[in-house]
Amino acid sequence: MKKVWRTEQAPAAIGPYSQAVEAGGLLFLSGQIPLDPATGQLVEGDVVAQTERVLDNLGAVLAAASLGFGHVLKTTIYLTDLAAFPLVNEAYGRRFAAEPPARATVQVAALPRGAMVEIDAVARRDP
Repeated sequence: MKKVWRTEQAPAAIGPYSQAVEAGGLLFLSGQIPLDPATGQLVEGDVVAQTERVLDNLGAVLAAASLGFGHVLKTTIYLTDLAAFPLVNEAYGRRFAAEPPARATVQVAALPRGAMVEIDAVARRDP
């Protein structure tokens, strides 16, 4: 059995998908791009500002499921330019300072709405 999680504290899905789905104690979080949930618009600023907004959005979805960044097992970071990796890594590291999750980072040709960064995640509810 699965449970779908939604929150207005993160942007609504811009396609036919859920913000997160939980099954078997695992929470699968859809990729978040740097949209302001209040306006639905891409945040202004550099890749650091965009990464912070993406992480805020992921944090809001985690919180809706009564979880936090400490529950995250795996993330995937999608970047339109791998040259931004050090800046994204620094912002990301502030949210995952202790026992960071497994991670992959890949460069992609483009992201929705012209975003520079997107991050998805898998989290686990404590037994």
